Amino acid sequence: MHRSEAPAVTEIAVADAKAGPYGIASGPDGALWVTLARTGRIARLTPDGAVTEHALDSAGCMPLVITAGTDGALWFTRSQDHRIGRITTDGTARSVAVPTPGAGPYGITPGPDGAVWFTEMNADRIGRVTADGRVSEVEVPVAGGMPSAITTGPDGALWFTLNQANAVGRVTVGGEMTIHPLPTPASGPVGIASDGSALWFAQIAAGQIGRITPDGAVQEFPLPDRDAKPHAVVATGPGECWFTEWGGNRIGRITADGEVSEHDLPTPSSEPHGITVGPDGAVWAALESGGVARLGR
Repeated sequence: MHRSEAPAVTEIAVADAKAGPYGIASGPDGALWVTLARTGRIARLTPDGAVTEHALDSAGCMPLVITAGTDGALWFTRSQDHRIGRITTDGTARSVAVPTPGAGPYGITPGPDGAVWFTEMNADRIGRVTADGRVSEVEVPVAGGMPSAITTGPDGALWFTLNQANAVGRVTVGGEMTIHPLPTPASGPVGIASDGSALWFAQIAAGQIGRITPDGAVQEFPLPDRDAKPHAVVATGPGECWFTEWGGNRIGRITADGEVSEHDLPTPSSEPHGITVGPDGAVWAALESGGVARLGR
């Protein structure tokens, strides 16, 4: 394990700590888009540090995970009012209700079919929403599994973590479901991302990063700090994954052979959550303390 010091990382303020920056995504307009979970706002950040905030129609809707859709807009989950939001690059926002009451939408990703797919933490379902707002749902056959993050895999299916079932799930666009149990008990998988050949996922309760191939073979890599609480992941290429350490106040990198490097964040207890590759090729992470971190490559 190698740890890089703070000069590799810069931080940019986008809000105060009360706003709670949580999710982050690279938009089609060359900017970063950040959810401000506690204030019901979406922030737009240019790589040179200019910030614009867009208020949503409910301050208490709790926008969480955000992604770029295939339609040129940003899509995000609204956990508290159980809706899926959409915002264009000019700041025009709308939302659609999830059919199941109290569903608690969380993870979200563009699907291989042009729709946007999302998880329903409280309802054991995977949802799908089209650009014109039509929503459908697929039931996950694990009661109380808490589907969390979701991504499109290299096989053209949707892959998602089951935080309370200690498993990774796969669902095809036709609704066929497969569940893959994980070797480490109660590991609490959360973030998941594809590197083009396999899926990487964070095991927040075990202090590990996992990797699963489309045929279901799982590898687990313990981190040097087992209390780091890895949360979100982003794959930057085959065999390479970056992740946030929510409990360790670091951004980490891991390769397919298990080599880990870690980068300390300048601000103590900044609580890094979402992570993405920015339009500038750098790795960016949302910090609940009120900013974003940029890790130069």
